[in-house]
Amino acid sequence: MIRRSIVVGTGHYLPERVVENSWFEERLDTNDEWIRSRSGIERRHFAAEGQTTSDLAIRAAKAALENAGLTAGDIDGIVLATSTPDFTFPAVATMVQSGLGMTRGFAYDVQAVCAGFVFALANADAMLRAGMADRLLVIGAETFSRIMDWTDRSTCVLFGDGAGAVVLEAREAAGTPEDRGILSADLHSDGTYRELLYVDGGVSTTGTAGQLRMQGNLVFRHAVEKLTKTAHAALDKAGLETSDVSWLVPHQANKRIISGTAQKMGLPMEKVVLTVADHGNTSAASIPLALSIANGENRFKPGDVLVTEAIGGGLSWGSVVLRW
Repeated sequence: MIRRSIVVGTGHYLPERVVENSWFEERLDTNDEWIRSRSGIERRHFAAEGQTTSDLAIRAAKAALENAGLTAGDIDGIVLATSTPDFTFPAVATMVQSGLGMTRGFAYDVQAVCAGFVFALANADAMLRAGMADRLLVIGAETFSRIMDWTDRSTCVLFGDGAGAVVLEAREAAGTPEDRGILSADLHSDGTYRELLYVDGGVSTTGTAGQLRMQGNLVFRHAVEKLTKTAHAALDKAGLETSDVSWLVPHQANKRIISGTAQKMGLPMEKVVLTVADHGNTSAASIPLALSIANGENRFKPGDVLVTEAIGGGLSWGSVVLRW
């Protein structure tokens, strides 16, 4: 017998402000058709003035706990993925811990940009398997609207704000591919690609938050190839085939990347969870957001095999395979 990490609850939160593509038409040399055709994005949510990443994360965490039928007192720790923290320190996770009324356990952040939630999920799974905890909150939360260059039409139209969360619980299992829970993870980074996607500021360089910079065409080329390879690698580790996949739950960056990856994997789009049209790219929040929305619509059935995958600045990329 081994310990498996089971998803027992999902939740998300989106800021009230919805920004349609038409909002950018008044400010930039762009239009709705241009944005849709290149990204599949129709609208996104922006945090209100004074609304922070931790605010969004707390709401998503509360929703996930409610969905799981648990309270904050049932949780042993929080692993939170973000690239847009409230402060340099302390970790956003500690502010979520306080916001939930937790006075025990641990809380820390993971930073792998858009791949952050996949890295956080793998990290939490390792702790649960090792017996360091029995229940963990894994959260992805971002306020990317705070680091946009509003004069750069190639990037500022792509991103949005939001948060998603899952509750992971350790349970005994047989140790076979038929087990419920996280079956495998595959993680990668290559810092030689830093210039493709980065923020041009930081504590030890400019002393400012900086703004997002991206070479979108090169990121696109890397994304489809690397996401396909990591998904296959994770399936191999789990002892499964592409034909076993019930749902692909990808990072919601760009519909063309998502469809290109699904095509290379041999998966029909009917098996892909798509939320990018309504949320844009919410970085580390996009996968838990998609999981929560699909779960709320009862799309996932017991025994379904899910593949989550993401690529982000670093470059960092990876995937996690789990059985619902």
